[in-house]
Amino acid sequence: MLSTKLHTAINDQINAELWSAYLYLSMSMDAEAKGYKGVANWFYVQWLEEQDHAHILMNYLNSRDAKVTLKPIEKVDTEWHSVLEMFQQTLKHEKVVTGLINNLAAIAAEDRDFASSNMLVWFVNEQVEEEESARDMIFAAESVEGDKYGMYQLDKELATRVYTQASPLASEAE
Repeated sequence: MLSTKLHTAINDQINAELWSAYLYLSMSMDAEAKGYKGVANWFYVQWLEEQDHAHILMNYLNSRDAKVTLKPIEKVDTEWHSVLEMFQQTLKHEKVVTGLINNLAAIAAEDRDFASSNMLVWFVNEQVEEEESARDMIFAAESVEGDKYGMYQLDKELATRVYTQASPLASEAE
């Protein structure tokens, strides 16, 4: 049985993941409106991934006979000055999410809830990947800043990114 503290924290994380999805969808729509179809695709894939993260946590609470409580999604920004600014905000946001995930892991460890600790390992590893990806995108955007052809090439490259369902959900699809 989950402790009340961990149950509440996981519910909060579900809502944070849904907010993250909404943020990335907003970034996708802004990039699309500015003609950056590849950047829009990159953020659209992020939107799908964040929804997966929420789904994994919802499934986990349900498997532990704990109620999922959804809250209203807070407002997100709807416009950015540049692609670089989008990726900088992405890294800043992912660092906040890393802190939230680490907090969940700390609560699970404090509770000696080994099942929750085990489930959260995937999220801890995912956050390392999310931060690295955002840093890579910042480097790429900085590399082409002011170079229209370079931005065109980067945009084309980002258009090739494809969504891959998060591994904890893969068994559900079978």
